Amino acid sequence: MENFSEQELFRRNSLQELRKLGIEPYPAALYPTNAFSTDIKAEFDDNLEPKREVCVAGRIMSRRIMGKASFVELQDSKGRIQLYVSRDDISTEVQPEMYNTVFKKLLDIGDFIGIRGFVFRTQMGEISIHAQELVVLAKSLRPLPIVKYKTDEQGNKIAYDEFNDPEQRFRQRYVDLVVNQGVKEIFLKRAKVYQSMREYFNAQNYIEVETPILQPIPGGAAARPFITHHNALDIELYLRIANELYLKRLIVGGFEGVYEFSKNFRNEGMDRTHNPEFTCMEIYVAYKDYKWMMDFTEKMLEKICLDTNGTTEIEVGGKKISFKAPFKRISMIDAIKENTGIDINGMNEEQLRQVCKNLHVEVDNTMGKGKLIDEIFGEKCESNYIQPTFITDYPLEMSPLCKRHRLNPELTERFELMVNGKELANAYSELNDPIDQLERFQEQLQLSEKGDDEAMFIDLDFVRALEYGMPPTSGMGIGMDRLAMLMTGQQAIQEVLFFPQMKQENK
Repeated sequence: MENFSEQELFRRNSLQELRKLGIEPYPAALYPTNAFSTDIKAEFDDNLEPKREVCVAGRIMSRRIMGKASFVELQDSKGRIQLYVSRDDISTEVQPEMYNTVFKKLLDIGDFIGIRGFVFRTQMGEISIHAQELVVLAKSLRPLPIVKYKTDEQGNKIAYDEFNDPEQRFRQRYVDLVVNQGVKEIFLKRAKVYQSMREYFNAQNYIEVETPILQPIPGGAAARPFITHHNALDIELYLRIANELYLKRLIVGGFEGVYEFSKNFRNEGMDRTHNPEFTCMEIYVAYKDYKWMMDFTEKMLEKICLDTNGTTEIEVGGKKISFKAPFKRISMIDAIKENTGIDINGMNEEQLRQVCKNLHVEVDNTMGKGKLIDEIFGEKCESNYIQPTFITDYPLEMSPLCKRHRLNPELTERFELMVNGKELANAYSELNDPIDQLERFQEQLQLSEKGDDEAMFIDLDFVRALEYGMPPTSGMGIGMDRLAMLMTGQQAIQEVLFFPQMKQENK
């Protein structure tokens, strides 16, 4: 049996006492709310007669019991409002002990109640609800870690008993949302980001679709997949690492523009900007190229920033970042030259290894030219691009799904958008030559045999789809969690995920 604390035992006893009084602490009936705390305050009129009657519900967050009357702070889904609760108003012939016993003795901070009453302004000037009926909606059996405040000798307000340990907060997000102000607002802003992006795409008549999460081949990205087993078919399946190849099959099938917000899974490490389960939005539009996609992307992000924050400028970690279009554009080779002084253009694998050695960039024997260049850029360049910057024209070896550059066959028509020193978006002029695509897949197979466990699998059905013909197409993927971090000013991905991946709890 679980060892209950004194508070938990007290609350369980109160639960039984409520039932003895004929009050069900977890009633099944609908409770007809008709107002929210924030709206009540915003719409209050001192001159309104008769007073506005409302029906609200939420958690008790604090109480000041003063004999026959009390003040309660109620928290609903939008905010908090004060209640005035008196014995003579809520006690009835049917339930004469509603105030003295139920309210004063058997209810606790954290309990859900329903209140029917009228809105008024107290002598202290606070807009409040004068309760005329109180209903118990749910009993809380664990005490909330309520933040308390005291004032020191200098008059400074000091908080204590805060619920601010990151592991506790992320593991018990349900508590974090209740007691820490500002957390819910982060997720409301995240929802605005999605809404704004959908509006932008839908205005172009692009279609939102769904593609498989369980896949026979983990395609569309270079990443280590999660593996599972399908019992009925007795086959290994992979959790999606990207939805790219399925979306491009839909372009083959005749859609002009498709997009998807997809949950992706990569069996890799966790840190402040990576979670094994993450959300990516990918969009593919026929008859476009990567230059068009740069224009499209910067206009989209400018709109999202305005819709979410009312301005094109945000602040993250003390750095001001502007999403006002247009963004800076620079090729990857020029970016490396800009940051290291070394021109890697035309270098072979051995020369690149020497550059890595000279720059103290750690590499291993499994890495080909593309990986070596990627490591140089990642170690020496990426973190320097704070303002939105398109890094363009990646080497061929780094982009097995991307069309060769129209002016230089050693490069590809690709960009990555860097913001605050991290990749936010990745886009191509998509490779639609099935023969070239198969050769690129075979090159990836050679990298896999060399020991690269992130090399792409060969997807022969995707090659078959391309053989039926895919029009010139541009595609772009954007990390929604990282975008949410930027739009809410957060520096850890865990702050914008309701339930980030955690190590197993030590019970």
